[in-house]
Amino acid sequence: MQQERMSGEKRREYIIRKLQKSTRPITGKMLADETGVSRQVIVTDIALLKTSNEPIIATNRGYLYMQDQPDETLIRKVIICNHTPEQAQEELEIIVDCGVTVVDVIVEHPFYGGLTGSLMLQSRYDVEQFIKAISEQEASLLSELTDGIHLHTIEADSDEKLNEACNRLKNAGILYRE
Repeated sequence: MQQERMSGEKRREYIIRKLQKSTRPITGKMLADETGVSRQVIVTDIALLKTSNEPIIATNRGYLYMQDQPDETLIRKVIICNHTPEQAQEELEIIVDCGVTVVDVIVEHPFYGGLTGSLMLQSRYDVEQFIKAISEQEASLLSELTDGIHLHTIEADSDEKLNEACNRLKNAGILYRE
């Protein structure tokens, strides 16, 4: 039964509390029904929560809140990017040139849920090898499944480096949202 529509902030607080209390995945449809919005709004809310460093993962059975302990020596941030496949190398080089590691890439697939690819790219050499492997294997980037929209977990030893990477991505028209 659909409930009265919640405001965005209250809805995201509700999602976090619901996921933290659950030991099983909760579907986007269930969260949508309980908060009075569409499933797509929930997908957007989850992406926004991830950019706030909420440890939410998407599975083919629903969303889970991961209770992991953060590495205190490095600072992590999740960002949302949008670009063409041809801009992938530019995006990754911008990030690593700021002394930031690209930990992974995440897309929200409508059937499989959250798909994560571990990257751990720390230098231009790493980026070149990644792009070369994609080309040689005639593989597709995960972001091609979502028309270019994807998330990256990035990490560095300072907020300044993370902020610089985000500013450069924004100036290049690649950063969709922090």
